[in-house]
Amino acid sequence: MTALTVIGPDDDGGPGWVEARSLAEIERLAAAGHTVAVTPAELAGDGDEAAELAAASICAWLGARVFRTARPDRVRLAVEMTDSLAGRRPPALARRGLA
Repeated sequence: MTALTVIGPDDDGGPGWVEARSLAEIERLAAAGHTVAVTPAELAGDGDEAAELAAASICAWLGARVFRTARPDRVRLAVEMTDSLAGRRPPALARRGLA
């Protein structure tokens, strides 16, 4: 699987990246083995930060690996958390809930 990449909104796409415009397209392209690039703000639609982070998490769950955003730190955190929940990377900090 391709490493997670978060780029600025005006950065050019990399070689072999395929831009997806819908959730169904992300899933189809990722299943075909492509490196999928998305712009979460376009998928969220309303410009709200929470909606953009939610869209980025859903895209990551479906297999997108490149995220074009004006909020790189927050999107990276949301996507890394999603990857941990999906079992694609270890959590940054693991604690046992011992009483």
